[in-house]
Amino acid sequence: MINSATESLYLEDYKARNSNKRTDDLDKDAFLKILITQLQNQDPLNPMEDKEFIAQMAQFSTLEQMANISSTLDKLVSAPDQQSFTSYGDMIGKKVEWEKKQTDEAGDNIGIVQSGVVTQVSFKEGKTTFIVDDKHHLSKKEIMSISNP
Repeated sequence: MINSATESLYLEDYKARNSNKRTDDLDKDAFLKILITQLQNQDPLNPMEDKEFIAQMAQFSTLEQMANISSTLDKLVSAPDQQSFTSYGDMIGKKVEWEKKQTDEAGDNIGIVQSGVVTQVSFKEGKTTFIVDDKHHLSKKEIMSISNP
């Protein structure tokens, strides 16, 4: 809402007043302020035509829809691990193979391929863990292959 009668409605003045906000474009609050000011200050003998008012309301509706889409996209982009986690739910019931490093009698490191069925997928502190046969905890990097059981 406009704070005083002398407050300007020019875009540059609006940007200066809201310098701490993103000011590349007018937001929906500014659009509503302009529309309300326009309605309050219109000539009573020559009011705004219905077509103009409807067009401005349609623009406002479009602006609000775009803002909602933008915030939804921001949420999707900021949480790629969470999105991946939900897609990992399809792994439950799948057979996976991984390599377990062991030391043989001679002291050499050898890899033994093990397999099991994913029984749970857990997501903690931004990391996805696959729980295989209710006892092995594997990261997605450790899994070598995935197949139907």
